[in-house]
Amino acid sequence: MPAKVLMLQGTASNVGKSVIVAALCRVFRQDGYRVAPFKAQNMALNSFVTREGGEIGRAQAVQAEAAGIEPSVHMNPVLLKPEADGCSQIVVLGKVDRKLEASKYYEYTPHLLGVIEDSLNRLRSQYDIVVIEGAGSPAEINLKEREIVNMRVARMANAPVLLVGDIDRGGVFASLVGTLELLSEEERDFIKGFIINKFRGNLELLRPGLDFLEKKTGKPVLGVIPYFRDISIAQEDSVYLDGRPNRSAKEELDVAVIRLPHLSNYDDFDPLEEQGCTVRYITQPSEIGNPDLIVLPGTKTTIADLAYMRQQGLDRAVIRQAGAGTPVIGICGGYQMLGKTLNDSFGVESSEGSIAGLGLLDCETTFDQVKTTTQIKARIVAGAGLFEGLKGLEVTGYEIHMGQTTGREFSPAFRVIETPQGKAGYSDGAVSGDCLIFGSYIHGLFHNVDFTRALLDRLRQLRGLPVAAEVTVSKDDRYDELASLVRENLDMLRVYDITLGGQHG
Repeated sequence: MPAKVLMLQGTASNVGKSVIVAALCRVFRQDGYRVAPFKAQNMALNSFVTREGGEIGRAQAVQAEAAGIEPSVHMNPVLLKPEADGCSQIVVLGKVDRKLEASKYYEYTPHLLGVIEDSLNRLRSQYDIVVIEGAGSPAEINLKEREIVNMRVARMANAPVLLVGDIDRGGVFASLVGTLELLSEEERDFIKGFIINKFRGNLELLRPGLDFLEKKTGKPVLGVIPYFRDISIAQEDSVYLDGRPNRSAKEELDVAVIRLPHLSNYDDFDPLEEQGCTVRYITQPSEIGNPDLIVLPGTKTTIADLAYMRQQGLDRAVIRQAGAGTPVIGICGGYQMLGKTLNDSFGVESSEGSIAGLGLLDCETTFDQVKTTTQIKARIVAGAGLFEGLKGLEVTGYEIHMGQTTGREFSPAFRVIETPQGKAGYSDGAVSGDCLIFGSYIHGLFHNVDFTRALLDRLRQLRGLPVAAEVTVSKDDRYDELASLVRENLDMLRVYDITLGGQHG
């Protein structure tokens, strides 16, 4: 018998669908069900590499973690990765399929429906419940005829839908009612209830609005989820950073992350906050100040974002800080920027054959037409500067990049000792002569708790700061906290009734 399904759609992007799906995956798992997440199409630069070497949205990997299962390409069969030229790289079942402009993509979507249906059916054959996430809003009337992620998927799976609205941005009642008004009668019938997310304040003051909403629409409000920031769960994409306050801690390290236009996998740096750092996302040289650490993050378009840094004067600011002794770390595209040269003879990212990097590492990157996507286990081989006392420590993570970085005399940071595909024994990353600047292709590097704690303690030592108290909260603890929050504020009996048709124990 195929799995039961439940779908969450939203009134807009960034209303919190991804996190609520993760929470429900955890709740269902805690209650003894085999559960998997699914999102037919994702547009995100925050991505993850599965064990089989396929690329999916980071949110679906997080949801799979919450469900206690291995992430699979079938959980996100279509991934769109926007690039600098108005096109997107189309990733199908984890592998690059083609590059298309938006108008051409919507002509292509009918060809993807079979792939989406097959992936959904595969999951339904393996699990008890599949929690499906929509994208954006189902009421985008200019896209409804061509979309492949909202109501078309609800029809495909005959899935009951819960509609999520974000009260923190204002206008939640108008958003919920307006979304229903723009749907057809058939589509409205799929929606079985509302979830109001990100609420701050006294629930009793909200009660009249909830009563009005139920009377106006004839559909129940299943819960009001409080606004939270003390449970760290990776978000879907960097829109989450807009309006995000800087967080602080006692005796904190000040970390300046360059916020590139096509920044990817920004959740790489969430663990820095959890380990007592203030993490600031910088767009102007004047905002850098005098940080303890500068980070150049990953990016989908290294060359275009390096040009942006030069236009803003951020390149000079980073070089100046590095010259004054401020440690600098580059991850993936940020690592490529730190080298001397970026070569692109195939035109993968640019029509320019070669451009200069920041010159802070003695290496160069050559872009090729084959994307590297693999999980890895690596061992630290550097032993000075930031890495003093860390040599031999093992880390895990994943690589997603279109280029290879080499150098005649450069010193590597890591040595890869294991991949699921059996390839190993190669070097990753590069370090400067004093090991205060390093780059690496390893996404998820800072999610290695022992590595991050040791690296930050070494940085504190170099900056004359005391060692911070140990932080021991695990991912499982966070997912359990999130599940508890949702259980307490969502009518789970009604959710189970909607999902299972009254078959829940």
